[in-house]
Amino acid sequence: MPDLIEKKNAEIPAQRTGQSAEPKPEKARSLGLDAWHDLRRRPIFLLSALLIVLLVVIAIAPGLFTSVDPRAGDLRNHYLTPPNYGHLFQADWFGYDGQGRSIYARVLYGARASVVVGICVTAGVTVLGGLTGMIAGYFGGWVDTVVSRVTDIFFGIPLLLGALVILNAFTSRSIWSVVFALVALGWTQMTRVMRGSVITVKQADFVTAAKALGAGTVRILFKHILPNAIAPVIVVATIALGGYIATEATLSFLGIGLQDPTISWGIDINSAQKVIRTAPFVLFFPAGMLSLTVLAFIMLGDAVRDALDPKLR
Repeated sequence: MPDLIEKKNAEIPAQRTGQSAEPKPEKARSLGLDAWHDLRRRPIFLLSALLIVLLVVIAIAPGLFTSVDPRAGDLRNHYLTPPNYGHLFQADWFGYDGQGRSIYARVLYGARASVVVGICVTAGVTVLGGLTGMIAGYFGGWVDTVVSRVTDIFFGIPLLLGALVILNAFTSRSIWSVVFALVALGWTQMTRVMRGSVITVKQADFVTAAKALGAGTVRILFKHILPNAIAPVIVVATIALGGYIATEATLSFLGIGLQDPTISWGIDINSAQKVIRTAPFVLFFPAGMLSLTVLAFIMLGDAVRDALDPKLR
């Protein structure tokens, strides 16, 4: 009897405060929240994200880091002057190129073209390839056959060679002409990834239930299939962004991409090949910035892939 009274008395405070004796179950996280929780603990993600944020800030506001005009040259005083590493963030920090222009200022301003091209091309191929892949994977049949054959035709065209042919048709080549050429040839990879993901997702029970409840095709595609099939596309797009930046630099280096007065790392690398033996620093800084940018996006893509794929955790 005393034990029963003590047990009853122990339950009274919990009842008065409205608290339950049993712990509440932890709320289930969505795939996105679960991936974000995992990414925050990965040093490779934090490092790559920091580099990308810095790169975007430089591209948006290069004037915050230098007041030097990247197009202003002084052949009398600064022709191929070597770097002065003691003058941090000043015009001669990275030296001067063959036209007397500050390499430091041109490296900063060159980030804008590369970032704009990379982001716009990635967004374009993701939207175009995602829509075509989703339609082909969901409807199947002759729709899938037609989309797949068209994709195979474009997939057989090398990206760099096809971009050279397309850009030759433009009399003046700007950022948007480069974006158009790369989107016109780069959507095929996203189409294949999205198609395979949609074929897997459309067989799930929640899609069958949505059809049984009378949901329309558009609602099923964008409400049920797209959120569950987009993860592989995000991974591929993140990794591919760095590749598009490198492709733009390659086209500019070959003289078929961006042209003056646009400032681009590829243009500066092309100009540096004339003086590479006497002044290798002219090549080192724009090429190093390009490599660092591509590496940052590839590292970010690897981290996102590991976070979104449960098998790799």
